[in-house]
Amino acid sequence: MPSVNAPAASPRPLTRSDYKTLSLSALGGALEFYDFIIFVFFATVVGKLFFPADMPEWLRQLQTFGLFAAGYLARPLGGIVMAHFGDLLGRKRMFTLSIFLMAVPTLIMGLLPTYAQIGIWAPLLLLVLRIVQGAAIGGEVPGAWVFVAEHVPLRHVGYACGTLTSGLTAGILIGSLVATAINSLFSTAEVHDYAWRIPFLLGGVFGLFSVYLRRWLHETPVFAEMQQRKQLAEEVPLGVVLREHRPAIVLSMLLTWVLSAAIVVVILMTPAVLQSVYGFDAATSLKANSLAIVFLTCGCILAGLIADRIGAGRTFIIGSTLLGVMSWTFYTSLKAHPDWLFPLYALTGLSVGIVGAVPFVMVNAFPAVVRFSGLSFSYNLAYAIFGGLTPMVVALLMKEDPLGPAYYVAALSLLGLLIGIHLLWRERRSVLRNAMAS
Repeated sequence: MPSVNAPAASPRPLTRSDYKTLSLSALGGALEFYDFIIFVFFATVVGKLFFPADMPEWLRQLQTFGLFAAGYLARPLGGIVMAHFGDLLGRKRMFTLSIFLMAVPTLIMGLLPTYAQIGIWAPLLLLVLRIVQGAAIGGEVPGAWVFVAEHVPLRHVGYACGTLTSGLTAGILIGSLVATAINSLFSTAEVHDYAWRIPFLLGGVFGLFSVYLRRWLHETPVFAEMQQRKQLAEEVPLGVVLREHRPAIVLSMLLTWVLSAAIVVVILMTPAVLQSVYGFDAATSLKANSLAIVFLTCGCILAGLIADRIGAGRTFIIGSTLLGVMSWTFYTSLKAHPDWLFPLYALTGLSVGIVGAVPFVMVNAFPAVVRFSGLSFSYNLAYAIFGGLTPMVVALLMKEDPLGPAYYVAALSLLGLLIGIHLLWRERRSVLRNAMAS
C-alpha cells in the first residue's frame, strides 16, 4: 500500500477483474447499508406496532429510536471482533460474514410478530436483531474499505475507496426511495397492516443474494502474500494497534468525526430542518434530499480520484473549504431564496463527497498486518461517539440559533482543513526526505 501522504505510482491499469471486485463490493455495501438504515424510515410505524398501544407517544418514540441507536452502540464491538479475525483469517471471510449477519436479521424483522401478538417479546426480539445488525455494519464498512484497497493497483486506492463509499451512500438513497414508494403505493392503514414489512423482506432477500455474489470475490493479494510469507500478526492485532499506532488512531478518529458530521447533519438531519426551520413540506424536502444524495454519491468517487492524483493533503484542503463554503451558503440563503433549494442542496451534497477521501487516508495509516483492526477500531469508536453526539449537539445549537447546523458543519470543515494542512506538511517532508536519501 502507498504512503498516506503521496500515492505511489503503479504501471498496472485497472482490469476487468478489478472493476468486478469494485462493483460487487459497492453493490453489497449499498444493500447492507440499506438494510441498516431502512429501520429509521419506518420508525413511527414500528413504534406503534412493537410497543403497547396505551404507551405515551413521547415514550414510544424514545424507545423506538433507542432501538435504532442500539445498532450504533453495537458497532465498535462488532467491528473489533470481525477485524480481529479479518487480520488473522482473511478479509474475504469477514467481508462475506458481515453481509450475512445483516441480511438475516433484516429478513426476520419483516416476519416478526407484533406486540399485539406476542407482547413484550416483540420489542426484545427487535432489540436483539438491531444489535446483530450493528455488529455487522461495524465490520462491513471498514472491512470493505480494506478489501477494495488491497485489491487494486496502488495508484487507484483513492478511486477504489471512493467508489465503495459511494455505494454506502447509495444505500441511504435506496432506502429513501423505497420508503417513498411504499407510502405512495399503499394507504396508511395498509402500511400499518402489512406493507411496512415489504422493505425489510426486500432487504433480506437482496442481502442474501449479495452473500451469493460475494462467493465470486477472491482474497486480497496483500493478505494472501502475508499469509504465504507467514507475516500475519503473532499477537492480538488490536494490542499492536493500541501500542504502536496511536497517531494513526487519532488521525483516523478525527477524520471519522468530519465524515460523521457531514453525513449526519447535511444528509440525515437536514430534511427535518428544512421542514421545521425553513417551512418546506415533507415531499419537497425528501426530493431535495434524494438529489443531494445522488450528488454525494458522485462526489465520493470524485474525491477518491482527486486524492489519487494530487494526494490527501491538497484534497482535504480543497474539499473541506468547499464543504464549509457550500454548507454555510446553503443554510444561510434558503430563508431569502427558497427557490434555490434544489441547486444549493445538490452542490452541498457534492461537497459532502469529500468523505470519499477519508478511507484513502485511513487504509494507508496502518500497516497491512493490522490494517483491518486499526481502521475498524478507530472508525467505529469515533462514529459511536461523534455520530451519536452530533444530533444532540446540533439540537442544542438550534435552540440558540436556527443556523446551528451551519455552525457545526463549518467547525468540522475547519477541522478537515487543518487535517489537510497537516497531511500536506507530511507529504512535503516525505518528498524532501526521499530526495536527500537519493
